[in-house]
Amino acid sequence: MKVPMWSIIRDIKAIYRNDPAAKNIEFLLYPGFQAIAFHRFIHWLWRFGIPFVPRLLSQISRFVTGLEIHPGATIGKGFFVDHGAGVVIGETTEIGDNCVLFHNVTLGGTGKHEDKRHPTLGNKVFIGTGAILLGPITVGNNVKIGANAFVVMRDIPSNCSVVGTPARIMKRNGIPCDEPLPKTAEPLQPTPTSTVSSG
Repeated sequence: MKVPMWSIIRDIKAIYRNDPAAKNIEFLLYPGFQAIAFHRFIHWLWRFGIPFVPRLLSQISRFVTGLEIHPGATIGKGFFVDHGAGVVIGETTEIGDNCVLFHNVTLGGTGKHEDKRHPTLGNKVFIGTGAILLGPITVGNNVKIGANAFVVMRDIPSNCSVVGTPARIMKRNGIPCDEPLPKTAEPLQPTPTSTVSSG
């Protein structure tokens, strides 16, 4: 098992792709970058089954960066968190490639599930400030979730834009609409060239 340096390179490219304010090597000061760089290494230790140390390092990372990412969370390549303060990512969270989160986003649990307890995000998911996703829900590919959207135990189909409290689908496949989130899961179809992986 290799330390995922290539993923960190993709994360750096994601900063320049998503943040017009990024200049030179200032990304080294970004708490979102610091948190994901820490997490790439910490998750590697977690997968080896090393006790205590990954949790200790994740708490140090939380103190330094203001982002709480559980060592068990699986995060794909090209991950970008803008500002980052207050972001919480739970243990069984799975995040696809090229996803963007803003500050105060929660990918958490409800306390009512075992095993898989946290959200699964597809590829190219954008989550705005303050959005809360709880439980083992599935968010499809190419989804945009607006600021302060509140999503509890409802899956979000691919190619949708979701806003509001309670959250509603306001655009599907580029066509404006106004629909409630579906009550049943839609199987997530990953893109052929990309899988959810921290490596």
